[in-house]
Amino acid sequence: MKRVFVTVGTTRFDELIDSVTSEETVQALVGRGYTELVLQVGHGSHVPGPESCPGLKLTAFRFKDSIAEDMKQADLVVSHAGAGSCLEALGAQKALLVVVNDRLMDNHQLELARQLHSDSHLLYCTCSTLTETLKSMDFSTLTPFLPGQPQSFAKFLDKALGVTSQS
Repeated sequence: MKRVFVTVGTTRFDELIDSVTSEETVQALVGRGYTELVLQVGHGSHVPGPESCPGLKLTAFRFKDSIAEDMKQADLVVSHAGAGSCLEALGAQKALLVVVNDRLMDNHQLELARQLHSDSHLLYCTCSTLTETLKSMDFSTLTPFLPGQPQSFAKFLDKALGVTSQS
């Protein structure tokens, strides 16, 4: 069984949940051989029912103490661009497609996704380009993100967010 795990973290990102459960996106996932879709919907306005994605076994929940097992079991992680969610998926060595919430003001998530993409660790898109990205995605060109070096990650975040350190 090929599994997709979608996470919005602790946020509300209804547009991502609506996009990933749309008929067109479900068809794209089925066309890529995925058979199961697990949604973590956070504070979203609704939790899709199991019948809402014909062709996929759908499971949805708001929160769990840990989503580590969901990530571990996934063949593909689709995530909002929160730093914690990105790091958890990359640390689990999972194929990661980040969906940027382009409706946010002062969008540091876009900067983070762009930097991780330019360093060849993930692919990213917006809700409006999700289906096409799923159809054309190729993770073979990406390189693993090596966890466990906090100073390196802090420098990476500073670079991604355009922060300069004062010494």
